[in-house]
Amino acid sequence: MELYKEFRFEAAHRLPRVPEGHKCGRLHGHSFQVVLHVAGPVDEEVGWVVDFAEIKRAFGPILDRLDHHYLNEIEGLENPTSENLARWIWDRVKSELPLLSKVVVSETCTSGCIYRGENADGEKAFGERGSQ
Repeated sequence: MELYKEFRFEAAHRLPRVPEGHKCGRLHGHSFQVVLHVAGPVDEEVGWVVDFAEIKRAFGPILDRLDHHYLNEIEGLENPTSENLARWIWDRVKSELPLLSKVVVSETCTSGCIYRGENADGEKAFGERGSQ
C-alpha cells in the first residue's frame, strides 16, 4: 500500500550553473509543492501504513528550513534544481521516515521531479523530470 502527504512552501532561488542568459540564472521564486510517499503493509491492528501525523512530524523541521528562504544559502542546495532539492529532502527525511518510497517536488503546476532514492545496488536511482 502506498500513501502520500502534500506540503507547500514559498522560496527564492537561482540556478548558478545554467548557460549565460538562461532565465533560471536570475533570482526568482516558486510556490513549491512537495509530496512525500510512503509504502508498506497495512498494520492490521491500526488499519494504516503510517499515521499521516508521523509524515508531518518527520518533514516539519525540513519544511521550516525551506519555507520563505533563499535556497542557494542552505547547505547542500547551492545549485537548487528540482532534482537536487528532491534528493536533498530524501536524504534528510529517510532516517525519520523509513517507509519513504518517493519524493515529488513541483516548482510550478506543470513541472516537477520524482526521486525514489537508491536502488538495490546502492546507486542513486534516476528520478523523472516533468516537462518545462
